[in-house]
Amino acid sequence: MTPVLFLVLLLLSVPVALVLALTAIGYIWASGNTVLYDSFAQKMFAGIENYGLLAIPLFMLAGELMNEGGMTRRLINAARVFVGGFRGGLAYINLLANMFMAAIIGSATAQIAVMAQAMVPQMEQEGYDRGFAAATTAAGGLLAPIIPPSMMFVIFGVLAQIPIGDMFLAGILPGLILAFAVVCVIATIGFVQGFPKGEWFTASEAASALLYCLPATLIPIAIVGGILLGIATPTESAAVASLIAFLVGWLVYRELKPSALFGVFRRTAVNASMIIFMIAAANVFGWVIIYEALPQKLAAYITSVTSDPFVFLLIINVMLLFVGMLIDGIAALILLTPILLPIAIAHYGISPFHFGVVVCLNLALGLLTPPVGVGLYIAAAMSKTNPGQVLKSLWPFLVAVAAVLLLLSRFPVLSTALI
Repeated sequence: MTPVLFLVLLLLSVPVALVLALTAIGYIWASGNTVLYDSFAQKMFAGIENYGLLAIPLFMLAGELMNEGGMTRRLINAARVFVGGFRGGLAYINLLANMFMAAIIGSATAQIAVMAQAMVPQMEQEGYDRGFAAATTAAGGLLAPIIPPSMMFVIFGVLAQIPIGDMFLAGILPGLILAFAVVCVIATIGFVQGFPKGEWFTASEAASALLYCLPATLIPIAIVGGILLGIATPTESAAVASLIAFLVGWLVYRELKPSALFGVFRRTAVNASMIIFMIAAANVFGWVIIYEALPQKLAAYITSVTSDPFVFLLIINVMLLFVGMLIDGIAALILLTPILLPIAIAHYGISPFHFGVVVCLNLALGLLTPPVGVGLYIAAAMSKTNPGQVLKSLWPFLVAVAAVLLLLSRFPVLSTALI
């Protein structure tokens, strides 16, 4: 009964958090172990009683304050200083600005929405196809779940009970490799299609752009530097970054008004609460997983197929690619980590950090693949084009990301070298 209830609710497009909670309630009722109802609320609360989860709303708050304070435009201008003069310069600016944003926002969907509004009109004005401009922005958004700070890394770290700071370190090299792969795709397409040549800033323009961007760079420095130097936890770094974003936007750039804070806090609270509630519901759904012994059953099946860790990861990658096409990445992460991680560690000796990087990048791909593809639809909506046109230009980027995913699966050291 329980699997049927789960699938029916999922197919009816019931929010995933409610699917998890209602499935757990149905399982308790079907099993007759109704005493579990008494501790249902306690179990949900226990799922979010984790200090590390506070980093999620704080990173979201930092991103909201940064957007409201006019820092996005200045980061784009700074990116133009370094790559703006190359052929196809705006495409590289898009990617480099996405890297800057990834070190601040940590959310792929938020990043795609912000960058699509900022970059697609500029690229179209200079002769780029609108679908390609939106596809480049969407592909750059995949850096957010990998380059620290990453909301998916925070959630995975909490679920796996591993240090979130170390999880951030594990994403640095994979994030740089992914960025290089996207650069190669842009360069190849630019060579074939003959992208327009960019223009370099003059020395005075470059100095001005970098000077105006300098205060905004304090945010990623505070986040990544605080963690790398061991000065602050990820949660504390997120709080410091939020404070810096507010002060810079208010006192330096003078674009963030204190009167706008209520709207910023409200958007942050609404977006963060959806994720937190999902985690709480996943904790009670853990009852179903425990009582049905799903990890043990799945482990017995997979280990009968292969004993090779790389082949195991290939099987998991194929499964997650399919799941990511149907379920939101964060929801899939919350749902599947408690099932798959014990198998990876106990039966294949895979590092949880390596496994986390592979799983998060894989599920991030689902943001850009139909039929769900939230990131794909956001990029299309913000660039005022249809998803099919974006997807037509997006497939070379998806192939490149899939190749990086295979590379990371085959060589664990790429994820664990900095830990």
